[in-house]
Amino acid sequence: MSRTSKNSDPELTHRLSRRGMLGVAAGATAAALLGAAAPASAAPAEAAQTKGRGRPVLPPGRLGIQLYSLRDKVSTLGFAKVFAELERYGYDEVEYAGYTQGSAGAITLAQLRQLTRDHGLRAIGSHVGYYSSDPNAYTFAQNLDKVLDDAQALGLKHIGTASGPFRYGSTVDGWKRAAEEFNTYGAAARKRGMKFYQHNHAEEFSFATDRPDVRLYDVLLAETDPDLVFLEMDIYWAYAGQFRFSRRVDGTPAPFDPLRYVLGQPHRYPLFHVKDGEHDASARDGYRMVDVGDGDIDYKRFISAVNKTHGGRRDHHWQAEHDNPVESFAFARKSSEHLHSLREGC
Repeated sequence: MSRTSKNSDPELTHRLSRRGMLGVAAGATAAALLGAAAPASAAPAEAAQTKGRGRPVLPPGRLGIQLYSLRDKVSTLGFAKVFAELERYGYDEVEYAGYTQGSAGAITLAQLRQLTRDHGLRAIGSHVGYYSSDPNAYTFAQNLDKVLDDAQALGLKHIGTASGPFRYGSTVDGWKRAAEEFNTYGAAARKRGMKFYQHNHAEEFSFATDRPDVRLYDVLLAETDPDLVFLEMDIYWAYAGQFRFSRRVDGTPAPFDPLRYVLGQPHRYPLFHVKDGEHDASARDGYRMVDVGDGDIDYKRFISAVNKTHGGRRDHHWQAEHDNPVESFAFARKSSEHLHSLREGC
């Protein structure tokens, strides 16, 4: 963080500074984990390893998929046929993106829960809107109890939103207000044995309009209770944010590494979206979205580093996703094959 202006918010400055000091304390560990995950000269035995040998990078039982990627198939074929394919492809978990299936017919929450289990899948989370101008909207702000009732009926351990904390604008105070609402949702979810989480896009890593020295994502982390509000890092969008927001509005450097956010507070990141992209400096986000395994994001390095944190192979869940796949079943199959093929030391 650059030096603050004279009209800085002392409380926020203290929180961000404290977070920075915690980051320094965690820095050696993070650096060690990053180093451990980076390529190194292979020992003779390690050099002899071939693809398919060595410990799998992907922890067993932790591969999921965000069903938004398969919305076309859910709408036309229904959950049962989609789940049958996911079971065949080796998925363990699903993250819901709505509980209806369009033209495939009506389904109750009880039926959806049973279908998920019947195909050997666990429902790990769900995306719900943050707020709406419609008082009857199915969002956290408008219908918190209903959202949590449904999540509980489905047996979810996590319930979250893919909406950014922009309800009150892009100022520090606006994000502090949104963070307080997130704390409220987190407290209500915890009472029911669930974790509330927020899923990022690139814009969360931009800077406050009233404090161009403050990254908005840092405000979210500083102002939310770490015991109540958790994060689902969409890795693709985090790297897109790195491409777009590594300089402040005035052009001064402000580099950041998405992985270091996770390594500094790994307990806050139970869920991840595994989404791939090809580098393209001419694109707004610096990447073109592709199927997992076809792009340039080093998931072997990323997942391996998270695995090396305390409880890393046990406490994190990896959801494959593509916003608009060319063929959604092909995307799901290829993503599973690629992630299951990754091996440490190879």
